[in-house]
Amino acid sequence: MDTKTNFSRTTIALHWLVAATIIGLIALGIYMVETESWHLYDIHKSIGLLAFVAILARLAWRWRNGLPQPVRPVSRLEHVTAAAAHVVLLILTVVLPLSGMLYSGASGHGFGIFGWEIFPSHHSGDQAVPLSPQWSDIGQSMHGFLGYLLLTLIVLHAAAALKHHVIDKDATLKRMLGRTSD
Repeated sequence: MDTKTNFSRTTIALHWLVAATIIGLIALGIYMVETESWHLYDIHKSIGLLAFVAILARLAWRWRNGLPQPVRPVSRLEHVTAAAAHVVLLILTVVLPLSGMLYSGASGHGFGIFGWEIFPSHHSGDQAVPLSPQWSDIGQSMHGFLGYLLLTLIVLHAAAALKHHVIDKDATLKRMLGRTSD
């Protein structure tokens, strides 16, 4: 269980696993779009689906443990802002992969995990045939927008952790790194 001064190994492992995977997938997604590297989409989708399992585990674990409590007394504004940021980060980590699944499924490309088909593709010859162009467009727009939004919030989240460590000189970052703050 998590305490005010220490996080469990499960909390720390799930946090860093999801964080590293999401950051990697966002970077890969940006690279794929910018360079039109369509051959990487199956890898992106496969890792994204595996990450979704870890994201759901993290969400369940966070639900069980509650949001992180500050390691020192903070203003009400700072506490509410931090809690809101954590909730939005959790929501976005769930909604981003769902929007990717919507995009891929509705566009006729389907999705799966390294060749194991979960949602079948819909092709006519070599061309994917959209099941719903409207939902495909919505999924694509959401996935792109939410990816950039999540990346922005991750940067702000990391900046806040560094602010706690460098300016406030408290144990917030140490706690997430698994170092005891007692």
